[in-house]
Amino acid sequence: MDPRDTRSYVPLPTTADEAAAAASAASSRRRLNVLVGATSSLLLLLSLLGAALYVSPHNGADHEPTILKSNEQAQPSKLQPAVSRGPSDGVSEKVSAVRGPAGSFPWSNSMLQWQRTGFHFQPEKNWMNDPNGPVYYKGWYHLFYQYNPDAAVWGNITWGHAVSHDMVHWYHLPLAMVPDQWYDINGVWTGSATIGPDGQVYMLYTGSTNASVQVQNLAIPSDLSDPLLLHWTKYEGNPVLTPPSNLLPKDFRDPTTAWFDNSDSTWRIAIGSKDDSHAGIALVYKTKDFISYEQIPGLLHKVSKTGMWECVDFYAVSASLSSANQAIDTTVLATMSNSQDDVRHVLKASMDDDRNDYYAVGRYDAINNKWKPDNAQIDVGIGLRYDWGIFYASKTFFDPVKQRRILWGWIGETDSEKADIRKGWASLMSLPRTVLFDVKTKSNLLQWPVEEVEQLRLNSTTYNNLTIDTASYFRLSASRAAQLDIVAEFEIKNTTLEKAVEADEEYSCTTGGGAAGSGLFGPFGFLVLADKSLSEQTAVYFYISRNSNGSLKTHFCHDETRSSKATDIVKKVVGNVVPVLSGETLTMRILVCQQFFRYLLYLLYSLRRYYNLN
Repeated sequence: MDPRDTRSYVPLPTTADEAAAAASAASSRRRLNVLVGATSSLLLLLSLLGAALYVSPHNGADHEPTILKSNEQAQPSKLQPAVSRGPSDGVSEKVSAVRGPAGSFPWSNSMLQWQRTGFHFQPEKNWMNDPNGPVYYKGWYHLFYQYNPDAAVWGNITWGHAVSHDMVHWYHLPLAMVPDQWYDINGVWTGSATIGPDGQVYMLYTGSTNASVQVQNLAIPSDLSDPLLLHWTKYEGNPVLTPPSNLLPKDFRDPTTAWFDNSDSTWRIAIGSKDDSHAGIALVYKTKDFISYEQIPGLLHKVSKTGMWECVDFYAVSASLSSANQAIDTTVLATMSNSQDDVRHVLKASMDDDRNDYYAVGRYDAINNKWKPDNAQIDVGIGLRYDWGIFYASKTFFDPVKQRRILWGWIGETDSEKADIRKGWASLMSLPRTVLFDVKTKSNLLQWPVEEVEQLRLNSTTYNNLTIDTASYFRLSASRAAQLDIVAEFEIKNTTLEKAVEADEEYSCTTGGGAAGSGLFGPFGFLVLADKSLSEQTAVYFYISRNSNGSLKTHFCHDETRSSKATDIVKKVVGNVVPVLSGETLTMRILVCQQFFRYLLYLLYSLRRYYNLN
């Protein structure tokens, strides 16, 4: 699919006024076509410390054989959604979340056509959710995903499939697996890929049976010599795992990638669930052949009152300063025990109760099948999150090419279901991110967009030593860019910090009044996708608060409350405290991605009058 083609939505009837507006927009688009599908770079002082907002690849590169193009799929035929089956079937989906105010916003073609992203990964049309089985195989990065081939609403869940050489330019392939057996007839749900030492690819996935029981199934490539893995064979003895008798039949899903334990030469997987007290739990099974499994006594971990754990992920990270730039391939480790200080294990789960992804860093005792967080105050489900925006059902995989761990996540957006149907598509994937253990704080992970994204940069503009007045906005000249990659560094003078003595310790992104608020040190950052009157804008900003003991906290926030005039979308202020250590600069990276970028960019400064930025 040509990334410049916005005809992936279902057009509404066109009025005469809208036809004229569309003609004018088309003329503007012709002038921008040279930039569409690429990224311009706006660099202010580059720093390695930062917080990344989502961006991801889009389709298209012209140098690969045309046989890799996606097969044609049916146009959306269901203009009205069926009854929501998500919560009742034990799986999250969009319409189960809280929507915006009642009533339908009068969307038009000209409003809808530019909303498709320029370089996130998306299917060509229809509904998408969880990333499944990401894996590198014979020169290709493979991404499978939950997909409805019939409409832009959740349902008829199959596995879509795409491949890439760089995770930036993608080729859509035919559907990988469809719900055609009794053990997955109600959905081929989330799963993970494991490559064994003999090169065999094992794909374990959750199937919803004809009785809506959640079971685990095995599929393998029909032809291991095919680098595209076009065809899959489901094991004739499926399901290979059924729910234990002490769990509800709809609370047993999403197997992890397997890891190897050479103490008994078995592979182990974790599966999410909850117990009868509404505690989130992770069970562990071991196998030698991916067909016969034995449940290991006890639980890998349990956290009270966190509810159903979906999409559990479990992997090792290097905690050594000397090797912190290298990920660990847990499928080939000699042992998973990390009593030594140079290895930690990350346990992550997607919380079905609040639709967010939580992780914690800790130590794994393979002999006793126990994982323990380093800090119980930030345990899974109650502490750290990968992302404070819309980010769910994430999954990591080990990239053997560049020895790195890569994270994918599902972005469900906040459009209403009616708008999705009119667009003809719903949801997208986050930018693939590298994941590292923070060897400085020793409590959290560092994330950064994969380096391949930088190949999209066409040119750069540098602004140095900008100083702007308090409670003001400074417009940056970026109006000709189709997309932006912004790296900005802020500095507050030490003398300025010393002047302020009053405490502001109760501040949080969600209760601090958003970008319109004003405090001791903030907010300061960027207004992106802003119109000239600033009636529409999306603010991305820092806010520094002072505790009563004089220490400082840095908050990184995202204010959507004025992001759109539409009334049928959810608009929030989100964010959290980010660790900025003494001597480090305040740096942010923002990737602005719209198919046709036609808004303005402003530098926001709203500190109190006697503070200045360098």
